[in-house]
Amino acid sequence: SMSQKLTDYAMVCPADQGAENILETVVDNKKFSDVLTETVSKTGEKTEVGDYARYQLDGPGLISTYIHFNNKVGTMVQIETSDDNVAAADVLKQASNDIAMHITATKPLALNKDEIDSEIIEREKSIFADQVKNKPANIIEKIVDGKMRKFFAENCLLDQPFVKDDSKSVAEVLAKAAKQAGGEATIS
Repeated sequence: SMSQKLTDYAMVCPADQGAENILETVVDNKKFSDVLTETVSKTGEKTEVGDYARYQLDGPGLISTYIHFNNKVGTMVQIETSDDNVAAADVLKQASNDIAMHITATKPLALNKDEIDSEIIEREKSIFADQVKNKPANIIEKIVDGKMRKFFAENCLLDQPFVKDDSKSVAEVLAKAAKQAGGEATIS
């Protein structure tokens, strides 16, 4: 399959990024660009490499991916763990795959509220304040604070209700899986 061929070429590509690098990589005396051209000739479907990047862990952990059934959206998530045994545990692998799917479904703006751009935060506060502008100032502040807490819970991955069990946050799902695996895990 084309995905297996791409994997074979990516494993030997000397560069860490750039579509042109993967296209020029040679396996069995054949460039990947030639394999791609042959596939397009056979299938008649336009196929191209949009970009290429190699991801690598700096310590114990795992990288999980999810591609939605429409093959148009997907997610990659990096989980750092306290040790290799935790990373290898099936319970953590399943949780990380589920979290990748969750990210695809919910499209969080950031991992946590500290990573949301301050301009976005100020814009949201302004919108919320404008919605209740006829209330007393002390009430406006409380309402805006409440709406911002809800905004963060909806848009920060770790605080979002988990799509497969909305009684738990993503952070809680990851922590539980890591504990069951005998260690700790964080999303980076």
